[in-house]
Amino acid sequence: MAESTAQEETRARRSPDPRRRSERARRAIVDAAAELMGEVGYAGLTMEAIAARARVGKQTIYRWWPSKAAVVLDVFTALTGGVAGEPLPDTGDLAEDLRTVFRATVDEFRVPEMDRTTRAFTAELQHDPAFAEAVEERMLRPNMRAFEERLRSAVAAGEVDPGIDLRLATELLLGPFHHRWLLRTGPLTHEYVDELVDTVLRALRPRT
Repeated sequence: MAESTAQEETRARRSPDPRRRSERARRAIVDAAAELMGEVGYAGLTMEAIAARARVGKQTIYRWWPSKAAVVLDVFTALTGGVAGEPLPDTGDLAEDLRTVFRATVDEFRVPEMDRTTRAFTAELQHDPAFAEAVEERMLRPNMRAFEERLRSAVAAGEVDPGIDLRLATELLLGPFHHRWLLRTGPLTHEYVDELVDTVLRALRPRT
């Protein structure tokens, strides 16, 4: 009996774990889509090309993603290493929390793969309304809400004027950053985002 149990355990160890195999395939698909986005852009991306680069069958991709837009959204999430709408840090110091977030974003955008993929991603938003709507619903709105919630907490703490429009204040923070990145009007550095945060928060201080 003991020998039989030992043999079964040995066979189990030797048998490939389907969950591990599936995760490897999923990771290969995301990596392949990220590479192709940088090479051919969203418009040139096809499920066939992703499957060929990842060395999987096309049906394997459709098992997890209904469309290439869904794949690309997961590519972007994987590159940023975060979850859309994840709460911003709240240490009680709004300026420091915002600096932390923006500095991390600067570091992400310095990675060539991240920069290429995000530019291809952004360009496609201008031409594909359905894709743009999916991105807005899954990524942009949740991220905007996360900033608004952090500002709402700052209002309650007396750091920000209670009369501000939270959406507008969020756009004041995010707009200049993305303008500089998209149009390459200047370098994205920690020093730049620190100054951006300080400048915007001076405008949002409670009025005496």
